[in-house]
Amino acid sequence: MSNSLVSINLVVLNGEKYIRYCLDAILGQTYPHELIELNILDNGSMDGTKEIIKNWKNISLDKLRIPKFFSLSSEKNLGMWPGQEELLKYSNGKYVLAMAVDVILDKDFVKNAVEMMGNDVKIGSLQAKIYKYDLINNQPQFTRIIDTLGFNISRSRRITNIGHGEQDVGQYDDIREVFGVEGACPFFRREALDNCRVNGEIFDHDYFWYGDDLDFAWRMNLFGWKQILASSIIAWHDRQTTKSLKKSWIDYILRVPFRHQILIKKRRLDWRNTRWTIVKNDYIINILKDLPYILIREISVLGYTLLFEPKVFFEISTFFRYLPKMLKKRKGIMAKAVASPMEIRNFFK
Repeated sequence: MSNSLVSINLVVLNGEKYIRYCLDAILGQTYPHELIELNILDNGSMDGTKEIIKNWKNISLDKLRIPKFFSLSSEKNLGMWPGQEELLKYSNGKYVLAMAVDVILDKDFVKNAVEMMGNDVKIGSLQAKIYKYDLINNQPQFTRIIDTLGFNISRSRRITNIGHGEQDVGQYDDIREVFGVEGACPFFRREALDNCRVNGEIFDHDYFWYGDDLDFAWRMNLFGWKQILASSIIAWHDRQTTKSLKKSWIDYILRVPFRHQILIKKRRLDWRNTRWTIVKNDYIINILKDLPYILIREISVLGYTLLFEPKVFFEISTFFRYLPKMLKKRKGIMAKAVASPMEIRNFFK
């Protein structure tokens, strides 16, 4: 077994109902505990999260057999990925597991991930097979329904979660390269994180809440790092937003009541940050080749938004106000890009 140190970095905001299960799964890992460090950032929680973390920290480290159990508290919400970047300052691992609090790891998650990383030094991140779970009567109920197997991208630049909502019958058990790892519990090579830093940032702090993982995944492709789906690495996620993949206009109409349960701020960031990601990372030649597909999708999104979510367009002013800044970031990204337009184009399905 590898003797590589692994940093498990957990960013949490108001995670009272999840954090005990999340920590139990971390402490139940079969990977040697002396090779795990646990770093937690509380992002300004207003529930009982801080007290739970404090109680866990007071448990004897000898009992936990973890050499480092570090916790940090922020007075304000930094956001998930800027929070992860803050924890990297205190991380010493060769590998970094970036966790959200509503994720529960399989006991062999870290062991299998470290073994997979050892197969190829160009693997920058691993995508777990993530299933759905629900909290029923405050107890996790695990399923074999796929939550995500990573990001897929189409020629229209529509982003979808691979396998989302499907029953797992082994249809994704082969090892494959994906366009991007999803942000619930990606397993990173620390070298890749540092290599993908642009203008002093690993993750774009202007995104704040939504789309940071997609933006970073696209950049990893540009910088020549592989992102691998490995079905032996398993976790469960209680997704609070999208519950099913939309395949037709009828599906989009039916989802309207569920979409309205999502904070309007998050829906606005979804629209804005996805388009910033394209501005920053997409090769112009690829945009031109796929322009008909892109325009058709944008017209469809425009129509849906005008009919059902007009408040999303309040974000347009911010999108254009920051556009010069995004173009400047694009310049920094493209200066370091090593993958050709054709290599990136191979991901567009």
